[in-house]
Order: sequence, then C-alpha cells, then structure tokens
Amino acid sequence: MTQQTTQQFSKLRSFFWPVYAYELKKLLPMLMMFFFINFNYTILRDTKDTLVVTASGPETILFLKTWGVAPCAVIFLLIYAKLSNILSRENLFYAAIVPFLAFFALFVYVLYPNRDALHPHAAADYLQSMLPLGLHGLVSCFRNWTYSLFYIFAELWGSAVLSLMFWGFANEITRVTESKRFYTLFGLGANVAMLFSGPAIVYVSDIRSHLPADVDAWQVSLNYLISMVVIAGLSVIAIYWWMNRNVLTDTRFYDPEEKKTAGKKSKPKMGVFESFAYLAKSNYILCIAILVIAYGVCINLVEVTWKGQLKLQYPNPNEYSAFMGKFSTLTGAATIVMLFVGGYIIRKKGWGFAAMITPVVLFITGAAFFAFVIFRENLGGYIAMMGTSPLMLAVIFGMLQNIMSKSTKYSLFDPTKEMSYIPLDQESKVKGKAAIDVVGARLGKSGGAFIQQTLVIFFGTVAAITPYIAVTMAVMIVVWMFAVRSLNRQFVALTSEPKAPESKESVSTGAATA
Repeated sequence: MTQQTTQQFSKLRSFFWPVYAYELKKLLPMLMMFFFINFNYTILRDTKDTLVVTASGPETILFLKTWGVAPCAVIFLLIYAKLSNILSRENLFYAAIVPFLAFFALFVYVLYPNRDALHPHAAADYLQSMLPLGLHGLVSCFRNWTYSLFYIFAELWGSAVLSLMFWGFANEITRVTESKRFYTLFGLGANVAMLFSGPAIVYVSDIRSHLPADVDAWQVSLNYLISMVVIAGLSVIAIYWWMNRNVLTDTRFYDPEEKKTAGKKSKPKMGVFESFAYLAKSNYILCIAILVIAYGVCINLVEVTWKGQLKLQYPNPNEYSAFMGKFSTLTGAATIVMLFVGGYIIRKKGWGFAAMITPVVLFITGAAFFAFVIFRENLGGYIAMMGTSPLMLAVIFGMLQNIMSKSTKYSLFDPTKEMSYIPLDQESKVKGKAAIDVVGARLGKSGGAFIQQTLVIFFGTVAAITPYIAVTMAVMIVVWMFAVRSLNRQFVALTSEPKAPESKESVSTGAATA
C-alpha cells in the first residue's frame, strides 16, 4: 500500500505532503495536538533550565536527574500501569495531563511568589558547611526545593505527555502504512511550535526593560510563560476530546477490529513487575530501550558542559531565558527543514538507514564540541583574530551541536523509534512503551548525570573530566549503532507483508515470542 500511495502522488507532493484530502480530518488535529504539547515542552524545558542553572548552577542538574527525575519517573510509571488496567484510554489521557497543568499553575501563582519563606536557606547553609564541595549541588536541590520540583515536573512532561501519551495515542490509531507518511509530518507540528514558543520566550524574557526597577522581572516573565502553558494544555485536552467523538468513530481513520485482530494473541493484562519481566525477554524491546537510553546519555553528557558555559556568559535569568528562546527558535527552523528531508529518507532509504543518521550526527558534532572545549587554550591566537572570547565560542559551538542533534532527533530518531512500536502486539506496545519512554528515557538522562557525578568524585572538577566524558560518549554511540542494526533486521521481518491476513497474525506472534 505504501508503494501504491507513493506512486499516486507527484514527486513534489510525495516529498512535502503525502496526504490524501480525506485524511486531513485525522491528520490536522494530531498536528495541532503535537503543536501545543511541544509548545509547552519548549517553554518548560527552557524555563526549568533558567530557574535551576541561574539559581544553583549546572552541577545541580546532575543530582536532580539522578535522584529526583528518575525516581519520580518510576513512580509515574507504577501509577500509569495501574490506571491503564482501570481507566479507559480516553480517561487515562486526562488523568495523566491534568496534574501537570495543576502543578504548573500552583508553582507560578503560589510557590514561586513565596519562595523566600518556603526555601530552607539556614538549614542548607549548615549542610553546605558540613559536606564536601562535590555535594554542594545536592544541597542546592534541597535549598531551592520548589525549583527542583518544577524541574522534575517539566522533565516528566516530555516523557509522560509528549512521548507516552501522544505517541501512544498516535500508535493506537495509526496504521503502519499511514505512519510512513504521517509520522514525520507529526513532527512538523511540533517544530512549528518552536517558531512560536521561542520568540514568545524571548519577548517575555526581555520584558524587564519595560518594567520599573523595583519589580521582579523574572516573576512577571514566569506569569506569562506558565499561563501560556496552561492554556496550551487545555487546548490539547479539547482536541483529544473532539477526536474521540468525531474522528475515531469513522472506520476510515480507526477500526478497533483491526487492533483486536492484530493483537488477538497478545498476552493478558499483567501486573507491573510481571510486565517488566515479560518485556525483558524481548530482544526487540531491549534494542528500542538501548536506542532511547543511549540518546539520553549522550545528549546529557554534552548539555551539562554546555549549560555551564552558558551560565558564565548569561548569569541573569532573563538574559539566560532570552538566549534559550533564540536557541529554541533556531532549533525549530532547522528541524522543520530536516523533517521534510527525514520523511523522504525514511520512505526512500528505509528504517535502518534513517535510524542510523542520529548517532552518526551526534558522534561528529560531539567530537567537534569536546575537541574545542579541551583544546581551546591552544587556539587563543585564532580566537582573538575572530574578535570574540573563548567562552562565547564555547557557547556557540555547544549551541550548534545541540541544534544539529535535536533536529535529527525530532526528524529521524523520534519517527523511526515510534514506527518500531507499531508491529508489536497490544501488551508489548502499551507496557513496553511505558517502560521505555518513561523509565528508559529518564534512565538515559539520569545515567549520563550519574556518570558525570562519579567522574567528578574521582577527578574533582568538570573541566578535568571532559576527556573522559568524550570517550564515554563515543562508547555509547558505538553500542547504539549495533542496536540499530539488530533492530532493523527484526523490524523488516515483522513489517514484511506478503499476505494480508497471515501478515497481521505473524506480527502478533512474532512480537509475543521476540
């Protein structure tokens, strides 16, 4: 069907918009949902970094990811798995997203305005005087506990709402043949959102120039930013509600009987720990987990070093936030270009080739960034000739690395990862995706943070561990590449469709015994 579809479109339309007119009723609401979810994701990502880095320093992120985000991700997964056996798919979506919106509103209107009364500065000062320098980041997590809580919720928005809830919904209602045309277009809605959220962040962050000197400019900026987050979140809920009543009732777009047929040999509902044991036996699921964990580790190893340079260049929260807004805008623009290229690559070159591009890009750009950070003292003369400082160049190199890494992630890594879930039976798809996207993603990021924490204990400073971080990243990327090759072989076997009825049966059986 995919081949037939490609032939029915002109070459230009096949490249930019391989969608039939009747499919717009299904595709456009999905694009809008992804737009608003990613609009929030960008604002929350930039805001959490601004709050924590400018108040506590980048070393605090290492402790938050390991001892804050990862445990909370596991707790979320336990609750989600329990609710998935109780609530309908629609009510489960509402139950997952509403607590996030409620907390963000609570933070900006109650917790942040009363931060001085809520933060235990005296106790934190005492702990800081008693503990070694390497644990001061952990003390900062305690000192600014409301910021830490905001950071955790903002991080989980990406895993719980973006990866788990949206992509889980998309995988449920999208056929394999549709996914090859739709999934990169879903990313279009996400990255157009960056072209709106980025300038919005810049605008409200620059608002201090229009305020009296005695007004807390960052408080005003936060009020605007989080209000936008709540409104966008409510829009997601409204679109999801409308789709369940006006789109999913049309068998052209969603046929529950197809899902029952594809998953009729799937295993019965299991408890949380039983489902983990079941998924651990699947080489297919394990390979997907390696991809997610490896990406999280690699991007974290680069980002923390870069954010440390960024804080030195922009110590004021409004200036830091404004820079992050510009960074998000550039990332969105680069990703939109890559999305069209990425969709074409997936359709023409296949899953394996497309999935291999992201680790290759991370290897090349990461090597360039770490090489500059490690050897920049030997490049002083060349840097002076360029009329800038080593610090500013480090910020620029890190920004370019992040833009290229994220643009390939959104345009190639995310679509290929989500496509890999589709051939699985219902049990593997639902609980496997929950385990990988919530715990796996967090394990990747917290794992990267834990590696850096361990190295700092032995070598003392972030600067001293930079060469070891570079080597660790190279090793992770090699493991990632091997996982892509293994997963590609299995994916091709599961998605081959010689005969329609037998194909669906074999997909279900193959996933259950993988």
